Amino acid sequence: MTAPPRQLALNLPHSPSFARDDFLVASSNREAFVAIDAWPLWPARMLMLVGPEGSGKSHLAALWAEKAAARTIKLSERAGSDVDETSAFLIEDADRGGGREVPLFHLLNAALQTKAWVLLTARTTPDAWGVKLPDLLSRLRLAPVARLKTPDSELTEAVLFKLFSDRQLQVEPRVVSYIAMRIERSLGAVRQLVDLLDHEALAQGRPVSRAMAAQFLRVFPDSMMDAP
Repeated sequence: MTAPPRQLALNLPHSPSFARDDFLVASSNREAFVAIDAWPLWPARMLMLVGPEGSGKSHLAALWAEKAAARTIKLSERAGSDVDETSAFLIEDADRGGGREVPLFHLLNAALQTKAWVLLTARTTPDAWGVKLPDLLSRLRLAPVARLKTPDSELTEAVLFKLFSDRQLQVEPRVVSYIAMRIERSLGAVRQLVDLLDHEALAQGRPVSRAMAAQFLRVFPDSMMDAP
């Protein structure tokens, strides 16, 4: 039997939305969401968002940065320590600064002196970063910590429904549940799989099915469970 012809699927980019309405609050991220939402009524001028890869730190940080009109700094890309007239800073991936400890220390000191707001994101708390400057470690330890946990299957399923809906893909609930139980617990992995399924469904001219999902789950990274 001849397979049906595949349609030409345009590889159009779908950038993740960091709008407030697109952040789904669940038990794994509620603590961090409440902390971010409480700004500017923070207990200190500095806060640290800590959570594993794909837990939603960047989304929450983007919400705060927009609300606070914060300037975003990535230590892996920038070594500058000037604060100018900026009243709020977002320092993303603070635990991946490499050899940028001195600029980070000066930046935090300058922000403290000017009473600027600072939000840092990291995968772990500062004691696990291997910080060599004792004064920097002491400064980082002053920041209250808001934690995000690895997304559970309930949140993963909700995000899948949201992303499929955004792309106007009608996917049966049982298929969504099947994916949520087997996919890596990472919102980045969820977005990547939805991208693949969207492209494949368009190419085949048919809805996303369990068999289609299983096919892509099998070829996903080794950290993802294979479908039985």
